[in-house]
Amino acid sequence: MDGQLVQETWWQRHTRMPWRGFRLGLLGIPAAFVALWFGTAVALIGVLAGVLMLPSAALLMRNTANVYRDLIGRWTGVAIERPYLPAPAGEPGFKGLVRRFIAKVSDPATWRDYLFLTTDPIVSLFTAALPGYCILYGAWGYFLAAYGGKMLGHYGGSDWYAYVHVTAGYERDTGRIVSTVVVATLFLAFGFLTGPRFMAVYGQWGRLLLGPTEKSRLALRVRHLTETRSDAVDASAAELRRIERDLHDGAQARLVAMGMSLGAIEHLLDKDPEKARALLAQTRASSAKALHELRDLVRGIHPPVLADRGIGDAVKALALDHPLNVEVTADLPARPEPPVESAAYFAVSEILTNAAKHSGASRVWVDMGHEHGMLRITVTDDGHGGATIGGGSGLRGIERRIGTFDGVLALNSPVGGPTIVTLELPCALSSPKTSPS
Repeated sequence: MDGQLVQETWWQRHTRMPWRGFRLGLLGIPAAFVALWFGTAVALIGVLAGVLMLPSAALLMRNTANVYRDLIGRWTGVAIERPYLPAPAGEPGFKGLVRRFIAKVSDPATWRDYLFLTTDPIVSLFTAALPGYCILYGAWGYFLAAYGGKMLGHYGGSDWYAYVHVTAGYERDTGRIVSTVVVATLFLAFGFLTGPRFMAVYGQWGRLLLGPTEKSRLALRVRHLTETRSDAVDASAAELRRIERDLHDGAQARLVAMGMSLGAIEHLLDKDPEKARALLAQTRASSAKALHELRDLVRGIHPPVLADRGIGDAVKALALDHPLNVEVTADLPARPEPPVESAAYFAVSEILTNAAKHSGASRVWVDMGHEHGMLRITVTDDGHGGATIGGGSGLRGIERRIGTFDGVLALNSPVGGPTIVTLELPCALSSPKTSPS
């Protein structure tokens, strides 16, 4: 459920919901004109004007439907995904225009949006907006009880409020005034008490028409898998290039130098033993450095502590070598699957590196837990904030890495801090946690 709704008290929900529904009802007026514009474009499909109008009309209709999806998600807690099928690749000229036209017309979500916007003014009147109208009608009853008789007497008119006849001299009829107040109170109580329920019904109505169908859900899933597969291939290729570069520039160069030194030592053993001994000492030092670089390279591929003791202890070991003060809390009853564990470890490692380089923080808190089939990791620092996803930032790379496992990354980093990065990866806990030997 939407976080805003979770934080609201019972009183806040029942006082805010009617007005939210009333605003959704008012939104139906411009939405109906958008649907009318789209219907006009469809009616002109037989001529070139309809072909030219329909893509822009469909885009306007989609933007309007997206406004509804966002408002329904924020105000009712009913999350509605974007249901649209992938658009064809951009192609200039008339041929590209025709392809976009066919894609818009053949997408079932387009016609479901049209049906929603066409019928919403009526549906919202009897669902989301009804409590708001009841509250306004109740307020009108109080106004009539206080001033209605004098006002109508002044203008020589009459009115009906529910079953109460309001006429001149009405203010002197105590029975009719009491009846008006009682009816007005009932309308007010009905509006405030039923607001959340009517909004919930409206949210389900919105999900029914604005949510994805099974076809569009599968198409979106295929597109997501295609993108994540491409990201995984790119990440693997980049990792292989990094390993090759590190081997070539590090351990391989040292091993070649060691071979040359050993050849020189072989020639110097009889002629200059002291110099040979000095070269042997240098070669021993080079071998130690090469071994250290190979260990670092292996640790960068898959740290031994991660393989042996799991992500909780691996991140704690990472925190010990970090320049900032890092506090790690891990509540994992068992270990995640190895691929997910590795992706999560390197994601946390990169987030901690970014915090040390860019955040200006002095402390970092890492919380790990598993709930409802999700591995959830939150990294919080007390830095100056202002971090963003995109623009080639490291967070975008992390998002792509965990996206391979259907993971998501959420960032909250207001200017002035703090920065909170949350990772969620779906996974099962594969094996019980064992204590180290």
